[in-house]
Amino acid sequence: MLGIQIIVALFALFAVVRTVRSFRAGRVSVIWGGAWMLFWIAVVVLVFLPNTTQMLANVLGVGRGVDLVIYVALIALFYLQFKLFVKIESVEQEISTLVRKMALDEEERS
Repeated sequence: MLGIQIIVALFALFAVVRTVRSFRAGRVSVIWGGAWMLFWIAVVVLVFLPNTTQMLANVLGVGRGVDLVIYVALIALFYLQFKLFVKIESVEQEISTLVRKMALDEEERS
């Protein structure tokens, strides 16, 4: 077993524990909690069975397994970035609506 395998496996275990704690505290939904758990389990499997990525890469027509991992990671990161952007925009709109309502209520009281 390589040192990097141990480090990644320990980090994945840490991430699983954090995910479970966040779910129990109500900060993560069932869907996102499950998605993160599946992700970290997949990370551990791929770390200990690295040839799996090469087999998947061959099936999908990608040159190397590590290239496939990088492509998937980039796609996932861009998707999560988009979700964050949409959420931030939504929160900003809610704040603007709330501030307008509060200002109008204050104006009516004066």
